[in-house]
Amino acid sequence: MQRYFVDNKEFKLNSGDIHHIKNVMRMNVGELIEVINDEKLYICKITEIDKDKVSVSVVEEKEDNNELSKHITIAFSITKEDKIDLILQKCTELGIKEFIPVEMSRCNIKIDKSKVDKKVDRWNLICKEAAEQSKRNIIPKVNKIHKLKDLINLDYDLKILCSVNQGVINIKNVLHNNTKCDKIIFVIGPEGGISSEEENFLIENNFIPTSLGRRVLRTETAPIVIGSMLNYEYME
Repeated sequence: MQRYFVDNKEFKLNSGDIHHIKNVMRMNVGELIEVINDEKLYICKITEIDKDKVSVSVVEEKEDNNELSKHITIAFSITKEDKIDLILQKCTELGIKEFIPVEMSRCNIKIDKSKVDKKVDRWNLICKEAAEQSKRNIIPKVNKIHKLKDLINLDYDLKILCSVNQGVINIKNVLHNNTKCDKIIFVIGPEGGISSEEENFLIENNFIPTSLGRRVLRTETAPIVIGSMLNYEYME
């Protein structure tokens, strides 16, 4: 059953979802859909399909919670568009709740300031579509682009810096040593890695340098590995 998100008492679908119901799924009056409103799941029946309107009525409210027990944020370095798309889509499927794109010194991509808002809107749409496909109860949020220094002011119980330096504690031990943390942020560097100056800056501000394993992962692979590990660790 197809899932959609609304955020209003009238269960009004947005124009993109109306288009999807009418022209992609080719649904008819009487068919059932899932609607998430305020993180709650409702089974709804389509009662009207008009030119620019799809009306639904609530048939049943159901118990449903597909979210991780932890609030996980991925702060990732700005990279190529297709790699960002992959990070957002797959990490949304894996239960990540928030994303922060970050400008770092070794970023190989610079985004035109006049295009930033459209980029962020597009990234949020990718998360919405992935959340519907994966039966999430929320749509993860993609924040505006941050500077690295902005990260130290964010309120998290556990701050993890993904490091490729030898000798740092591995992610398994970090998670096992911090079992009572409900809000966790991971910082992932660009293709060239986080510079030593940036890494030292984060460590000085309570980020724990952490290894994801012996192999060096691509910037788009690391978030997916983190999401997979967290799903295993916090599976209920």
